[in-house]
Amino acid sequence: MSRGVESARHLDGSSLPEKIWIKQQFAIGVNDVTRVLERMKPCAEFERSAQLLPSITSNHKTPSVKLQAVLVASDCSSRWLTKHLQSLASSRSVPLIFVKDNKEGSLRLGELVKLKTAITIGIKVKGNAINKIVEDIIQVDGCRLQPDESNSAGIFDDFQHHDKKGNFVTDII
Repeated sequence: MSRGVESARHLDGSSLPEKIWIKQQFAIGVNDVTRVLERMKPCAEFERSAQLLPSITSNHKTPSVKLQAVLVASDCSSRWLTKHLQSLASSRSVPLIFVKDNKEGSLRLGELVKLKTAITIGIKVKGNAINKIVEDIIQVDGCRLQPDESNSAGIFDDFQHHDKKGNFVTDII
């Protein structure tokens, strides 16, 4: 996925500084991801608003930012920091992908956005190469990984291998 981010940046042809470009593509950190998810309408509200007459206006402003998926590091030592994301993302039909890399998931997520570590990253819907990569990962199998489950659904089979110590790791980043 890191290669996909780099290629998307080059294809974009934007002259923005790297940090600003990254911020436009990702919601970084638990607070930012939570804020974006809270501003998105819940799924039931989308259905209800589609049935209303066009002349009736909603008090809700359509969110300018939507998330395609949320990546969560499974090695987060304080689970309570990310516990709310599962229900919040589910209510907005945003897939939650747990990154488990031999207790280095937060380091891998940090590398993706040019930081030391990141517990959570939301991928913003921008219609670019990053979104295509994430869509391919999600479409492999409709099931979602839970933080402490094995990859029984086969979502990341193409990205998994054993490291030098024989540990099972998932390489999506």
